[in-house]
Amino acid sequence: MSHDAAFDESDSGMDPEEARTLAMKVLYDRLAERAHSRADLEQALAKRRVPVEIGAAVLDRFEAAGFVDDAAFARSWVEGRQRGKGLASRALAMELRQKGVDDDIAREALAEIDPEDERRAAHRLVQTKLRAMRGLDDQVRTRRLVGMLARKGYAPGLAFEVVRDELGADPEPLDSL
Repeated sequence: MSHDAAFDESDSGMDPEEARTLAMKVLYDRLAERAHSRADLEQALAKRRVPVEIGAAVLDRFEAAGFVDDAAFARSWVEGRQRGKGLASRALAMELRQKGVDDDIAREALAEIDPEDERRAAHRLVQTKLRAMRGLDDQVRTRRLVGMLARKGYAPGLAFEVVRDELGADPEPLDSL
């Protein structure tokens, strides 16, 4: 946790038992919604001004009980965001980093992504977007579709290949974009 987010007990205005109770309530409430990374939960405790030492102790207990598990969180996050939003592994890696997941844990979760699933997701995204682009010329559609895939973390080569496949275009004109 960052130094700015750290509070000692005298700053929080809570006695240790009150702080532990608050920490447990915050964690139960957050985890009842969905899984969170440990870093997310640390931030939630800091916002509620739970002293760092007490928050860490309560988080350690939740982790030991299996309620806080960054590896399980990362796998679930990757699966859900890939399926729901069609995000590619690069975008997912960035999101996991923002969630405070350790790079090694993120790499393990991302390694479970099947490249063919990622390619199929890119095709589905393009197919869905194409429905709303009927009146546009191929060059505009290509630029917009490749841009959309890039924002979702797809590599440029794969993005152009998928768009080319979906538009049924010759490779030459698209390569000139």
